[in-house]
Amino acid sequence: MKKSKKVLLIVLIILAVLILPGLYCGLGIKHYTIEDNRFKEGIRIALVTDLHSCRYGKDQKRLLEALYEQKPDVVLLGGDIYDDERPDDNTDKFLAGIVDKYPCYYVTGNHECWCSAEEHKAKMDKIEAYGIKRLRGEAQILTVGTQQIKICGVDDPDLFMVRTAYSDDEYSTFLQQMTELKKETEDDTFTLLLSHRPELYEDYQRYGFDLILSGHAHGGQWRIPGILNGLFAPDQGLFPKRAGGMYDDLETPMIVSRGLARESTVVPRLYNPPELVIIDLTAPQ
Repeated sequence: MKKSKKVLLIVLIILAVLILPGLYCGLGIKHYTIEDNRFKEGIRIALVTDLHSCRYGKDQKRLLEALYEQKPDVVLLGGDIYDDERPDDNTDKFLAGIVDKYPCYYVTGNHECWCSAEEHKAKMDKIEAYGIKRLRGEAQILTVGTQQIKICGVDDPDLFMVRTAYSDDEYSTFLQQMTELKKETEDDTFTLLLSHRPELYEDYQRYGFDLILSGHAHGGQWRIPGILNGLFAPDQGLFPKRAGGMYDDLETPMIVSRGLARESTVVPRLYNPPELVIIDLTAPQ
């Protein structure tokens, strides 16, 4: 074998050794803990984002069993649970598997807003039929034991491209929804914001929330753990600042899920497996 061919073969082997493990797309569980003196009893949150109607085994068994094992008190659906191109079946099976077990809250993502007005409305009608509470510039009190938190949520800004799906009294802008939520942060109840887009974090900081939960960035798609936390993310571009993880360098801490999308993405994930996020709200240890 010629020297040049040997070098090429060695290079290809090295690339395979480096790249192939990074293409693993099995489901991971990512845990975060938020400590606050207001908590006398803990609350466990499951944050599910960017499912895009991807498949996790027959009838979504792998995803559902992973969720059940974590024993959350509430499930927060942070947008792009449905997709604008893929069939709804996998999402419907997942939602059917959680609605009778946990209180569930939902906000829209951009892909759910990229459907036609009729398709979008059909998906939102299903959310309502499942008994999932959709948050549109409003807050809900969640009580677990004797502990209470406020869960606030806003529609994705792209919703307002599909106005024809709504009557005038249902239609409001993203900033109007955020402004409406400002009053929810004025008492001492721990208050979190569920909003699909992490790139708007500077806007979120102005409203006085205690925690922000987002998705959308898909973990920056390609990662080099410990070196590069995401190569490219929607609406953040190259080397995104908030691709996935917990960001406690902000005035209000923010957790960004890397999401559950896999076969729906054109570019495969690299060292960035899909994740189910579990957040424990608890008293300081």
